[in-house]
Amino acid sequence: MARILDVDLLSFERGDRAARSAVVDGVMESLRTGFVYTSHDIGEDLLDTAYGMLAEFFSMDPATKSRFVAPGTHGQTGYTGLLVETAAVSDTPDWKEMLNWGRSLPEGHPLRRRYPHRYGEQVLPEEAVPGITEVLDEFHDRTLELQERFLRIIATGLGAHEHFFDDMLTDGTTLTRAIRYPPMDQAPGGAPHVWAGAHGDINLTTALPRATSRGLQVLVGAEQTRGTGSAPVGGEWVDAAPPSDHVIINTGIMLERLTNAVIPTGWHRVVADPDQPGERYSVVQFCHPTPWTILSPMASTISAESPQRFAGIEAGDLLDQVIYDINLVEDSPRIGRDAAAEDPRGATP
Repeated sequence: MARILDVDLLSFERGDRAARSAVVDGVMESLRTGFVYTSHDIGEDLLDTAYGMLAEFFSMDPATKSRFVAPGTHGQTGYTGLLVETAAVSDTPDWKEMLNWGRSLPEGHPLRRRYPHRYGEQVLPEEAVPGITEVLDEFHDRTLELQERFLRIIATGLGAHEHFFDDMLTDGTTLTRAIRYPPMDQAPGGAPHVWAGAHGDINLTTALPRATSRGLQVLVGAEQTRGTGSAPVGGEWVDAAPPSDHVIINTGIMLERLTNAVIPTGWHRVVADPDQPGERYSVVQFCHPTPWTILSPMASTISAESPQRFAGIEAGDLLDQVIYDINLVEDSPRIGRDAAAEDPRGATP
């Protein structure tokens, strides 16, 4: 059965040819699971500060947090309350609340003119937690830099130029998301509730620098199905257990399409660990290309044995479909939000 490996990003960047080759081989082997662990240089002080400020925000009353909802952005910035986002293959809303942010572009930028719903002004709780904007912007930039560097390893492993992904990431719609998973004993009706249902991310890669408790589980050994974003068949759920101070990287649907499924989507869920009761915090970053990027399989991934599996599609169009599937289109939700509207703990209908 495939297993998640620990690799050294800096060995790829600073090592000799043999060291670089070993890192590439390890990454490509590990990504058969859709996951890999790596050391990082984001900075523990920055992580400590960011997580402390985010905990302060999430501890505030529902009315205060709801001031930072950003209508019309479909969860791409601002606050999203409990029981809203829903895994695309599920009808049960996730037991989590979120704060989302990215980077804005100047008003005249062609990407902002063409995709105004992707590049609006960011909504962060600066009034509630003074100084949080500067800290979260730095967190976003450092994590994105790490992902850009890691994608150079993946490009090399696919037989492409090391900088294959660089252009498509310039001014992309990368999103950073802080997530609070409340204690299970506060779930609706007091019944057990999965924090986040099984799903694959939409983007190229996702980075998770830290979580405050266990809960992330990875599906390994499953048989991949043909439809983009469709749940795999079979497999076994295993706990993600990275070494201390390592980042978890997982792959998304966009990378699966670009690689003709050579690199599958990393399927995962978040389930409360009975040995660690209470809430859980994590911050993840979804690395996105520009929305006008055409996601079509790379030539190096197509062969007689592996014919082209996917037609080309614009990244922004694919993202719009998934945002609808996960119930984040406010004026046209896939699933009714009556339960969320009735929940007294801060869900946003």
